[in-house]
Amino acid sequence: MSLVSAAAAQVYREVDEEGNVTFTDRPQGESEAVEIGPTNTAPPPPANVFPDAPEEPANAAGGSYEVAITNPAHETIIPRGPGNFSVSASVSPGLQTGHKLQLLMDGSPRQEPQTGSTWNLTNVFRGEHNLTVAVIDSKGKQLSESEAVTVFVFRPSTNDRSRRPRPTPRN
Repeated sequence: MSLVSAAAAQVYREVDEEGNVTFTDRPQGESEAVEIGPTNTAPPPPANVFPDAPEEPANAAGGSYEVAITNPAHETIIPRGPGNFSVSASVSPGLQTGHKLQLLMDGSPRQEPQTGSTWNLTNVFRGEHNLTVAVIDSKGKQLSESEAVTVFVFRPSTNDRSRRPRPTPRN
């Protein structure tokens, strides 16, 4: 049965002894015809509901990257100790052949460029440091760079009164 003929078919309403209502296309017993109004219709949506995303320009080296430092979080405090902590980053899409990641601390390269996305830093001096991760090509040209993440490294100081030797009493 087509949709048009189904919409034009007669519908009957029946109520049984217990008061249950049933609708059917075949009359039985004390059925009453139900008047059905016109079917609701709506035009189809436009063919292109979601416009195409604008294409991102590919850089001359053959791709664009999104780089982000995932650890440590922005404004993390590295507690008192030897100044050791790890930095992790994510890059999307994956690195192309010959491309590497470079960790920058306060704008200067820290360790050698690498294909891995984790760096273990040791003996970082006390104070505020800005970290970024850059994608570089085989010639060292920077292709993309993450947003800066600031860390605060707390380390013992020789000026710390608790670290000074106590004077010995004279007899």
